[in-house]
Amino acid sequence: MYKVETDSARNLVVITYRGHVEPAELTQGRAELVAVLAAIQPGFRLLTDLSGLDAMEYSCAPEIEATMDLLREKGVTQVVRVVPDPHKDIGFTVMSFFHHNPDTTVLTCETRAEALQKLSA
Repeated sequence: MYKVETDSARNLVVITYRGHVEPAELTQGRAELVAVLAAIQPGFRLLTDLSGLDAMEYSCAPEIEATMDLLREKGVTQVVRVVPDPHKDIGFTVMSFFHHNPDTTVLTCETRAEALQKLSA
């Protein structure tokens, strides 16, 4: 599952990954993200939650990269990821170097509570 949510008051986008994620879900999710980003102001923050992720196919990488590029183009300034197990990172950290602006702050947390605390600071 791939879910996109927004909190316009906090200028925050939340992307949640759960279960076994396949490329078709990410393609559909990116279309939802485009609609969400139309209502968000540049300078927004992103919370990516991988805590419920069981598996993601390697063929999802191009969609993840395209999503990161879209977020960069729309003005993301901070990315906070929830990765309770380093093995669930699945390349997000490496892809960030190539698909986010160098000025974008990228943080990784073990829990969603910790991530929300970082976003409130």
